[in-house]
Amino acid sequence: MLNNKRRNLTHMGRTLISLLMIVLVMASCSGNNQGNPKGDTSDMKRIGGEDIAPMILAGEYERLYVQFSEDLKKMVKLEEFRSLGEEFTKDIDSFQLLSNMQVNGAESLVWNDISESKELTATVDAKGTIIGIQILPHEPHPETDDAYSKTLFNLPFGGEWLVYWGGKSRFVNYHYEYEQIRYAYDFLKEKNGYTYEGNPKLNDSYFAFNEEIYAPAEGVVVEAIDGILDNEPVGKMNEEQPAGNMVLIQHTNGEYSTIAHLKKGSVKVKTGDTVTTGQLIGLCGNSGNSSEPHIHFQVSSGTDENKLTTLPITFKDGLEPIRGDIVSGTINKQ
Repeated sequence: MLNNKRRNLTHMGRTLISLLMIVLVMASCSGNNQGNPKGDTSDMKRIGGEDIAPMILAGEYERLYVQFSEDLKKMVKLEEFRSLGEEFTKDIDSFQLLSNMQVNGAESLVWNDISESKELTATVDAKGTIIGIQILPHEPHPETDDAYSKTLFNLPFGGEWLVYWGGKSRFVNYHYEYEQIRYAYDFLKEKNGYTYEGNPKLNDSYFAFNEEIYAPAEGVVVEAIDGILDNEPVGKMNEEQPAGNMVLIQHTNGEYSTIAHLKKGSVKVKTGDTVTTGQLIGLCGNSGNSSEPHIHFQVSSGTDENKLTTLPITFKDGLEPIRGDIVSGTINKQ
């Protein structure tokens, strides 16, 4: 997660800002839900994650509110939820599901309307409690959304990885609001819906930790940083060195790729090295401003921190992954 070429890099769980209209900020679950203030709903079937958008359009605010976490209820009253929701959705006939990601016991869903002008996100915990819900206008960047890289890139790893952040809207990719990181990706590994097994405080418990990371295209290394400690316990972050251990590669066409959060002592290249596609450059780590072991990958049109603009990545095979997708990397060495 790179902002201003590392300086303002933020962790992948960052809460969205500049929230408009209806904003029910992410809140943790804290016990049993309160009963419906307008009636007994104990005999009502609990609403599943994928049913949330249709229920909002159907005006079932009361039933949804019953499943809000206690913290979420403290942030918004039922009538506020109803009033804001009705105002925001009055010109929407339907939502379409854009992304559904289930990881570490929570389900995160994103919908947009047919015109793609508004988006809705909801997060539901393992007990079916709604712990976060937001509705926002979608603000596209047409001047850059189709300005794909001229360089053709491989995924920088082998095997299956989860796209935690990626895509062209703020709900599927929190980077999207910021020009310097707009089209960046965050990748991690998961198995059976979890990114770790064992003690979640230990880096070695995470499936992504120690995984080999490769050069996504041939080029010349213009910067390589190593020696920064991996964050442990997991959840502790290094804001002073936000990118952590990283490799910056110059490709043809004046394009640059950045891979951040590598493991301490694992970086295999140095400044000035020529690398080939699929060459090992390091191991996945948890260094820098990172909340758990993962890889941040982005492509930019330069390295000037004041003019840095990321590019939508042209992946081989026409791949355009978004949040929640599972992608499979194949190492094609040159």
